[in-house]
Amino acid sequence: MHKLLELPVVKLSEETEKLREEVRKFISEELNADSFEPKCDSWLGELSQEFSRKLGERGWIGMTWPKKYGGHERTAIERFVVTEELLAAGAPVAGHWIADRQTGPLLLRYGTEEQRQFFLPKIAKGECYFAIGLSEPNAGSDLAGVLTSATKVEQGWILNGSKLWSSGAHHAHYMIVLCRTSPQNPENRHQGMSQLLVDLSANGVTIRPIRLMNGEHHFNEVIFEDVFISDDMLVGEVGNGWKQGMAELAYERSGPERFLSTFPLLVELVDILQDHTDKRIHIEIGQLAARLRTLRHMSLGVASLLQRGVTPDIAAALVKDLGTQFERDVAEIARLLVSPRLTAPSAVHAPTKYEKRLAEALLHAPGFTLRGGTTEILRGIVAKGVAAR
Repeated sequence: MHKLLELPVVKLSEETEKLREEVRKFISEELNADSFEPKCDSWLGELSQEFSRKLGERGWIGMTWPKKYGGHERTAIERFVVTEELLAAGAPVAGHWIADRQTGPLLLRYGTEEQRQFFLPKIAKGECYFAIGLSEPNAGSDLAGVLTSATKVEQGWILNGSKLWSSGAHHAHYMIVLCRTSPQNPENRHQGMSQLLVDLSANGVTIRPIRLMNGEHHFNEVIFEDVFISDDMLVGEVGNGWKQGMAELAYERSGPERFLSTFPLLVELVDILQDHTDKRIHIEIGQLAARLRTLRHMSLGVASLLQRGVTPDIAAALVKDLGTQFERDVAEIARLLVSPRLTAPSAVHAPTKYEKRLAEALLHAPGFTLRGGTTEILRGIVAKGVAAR
């Protein structure tokens, strides 16, 4: 195996397993109180401000960050366990998800002291949400083709352009926008990019919904028209946006949300089929379980490398590629093994838990391989990384 794809084997400590039990107890109490209903893809579309605040109060947001910024100085593996349990339960974590997953780590690595002190404590409390400003209408997931631009003016920048597939932007307070601060160089398309912190309530910002097939609203198009961004909202260095953005994507692409989006459906499927005697069904479920276990070990390995300060962008892309295939296969295999009575978008209102989770998974599935980088982009990253180094 290529050394860039080698991942450490992580063994969870006794303390980490105690944390897992603590999270499970909390989730059980919330379910008993009807605080939420488990759903597929909950990290993208299920938002509860109250639930996010409760997680913040328990120290389960910003877990790895320094205490002086509102964090809790716990390990990346402990954070992995908490997020794994929340995703497996289909809990409503979409509000704070992006800010906790990648905005906080980005600001810790590249942000100014003032940015850290202002944003991180609010994020850790579960009270400040961020959206991602990467993909564009004419560039898709090919971030080297980004055309949104910022022009330098006195004491700041004027931002123009648009971003696409911005999950939760209609709920978020801020967006980190990858934009061009220098003209595009055909010889090196990665040059001349920077990252800006944009207040989504600012003048000149328009957020338009992009609805899923069932009418749900998670994705957005965000348009910037002469939006003034003050100098203190620049993240990192001018022109270093590509490198910073790639570091940010390592957090986005390798987490357990890349293979657990349809886990609530898998739980319902196993529950229905557990007493079935057909060997073909046992084989299908067994293969899914084996793939899930492999993906979990890979994702844990990436989390371990991130904790050491390594940016495993190649391995992260591989986890995302394999993980989103798995998520789609769970939905498709469930559909084939247990024939549903309904296929219309209204199926999300179906009478049984299995039918609801299947409908959610099938209707969300087209987005699995788009968000966070398409399959083609990810495989290009892996191929170029392995061949060029």
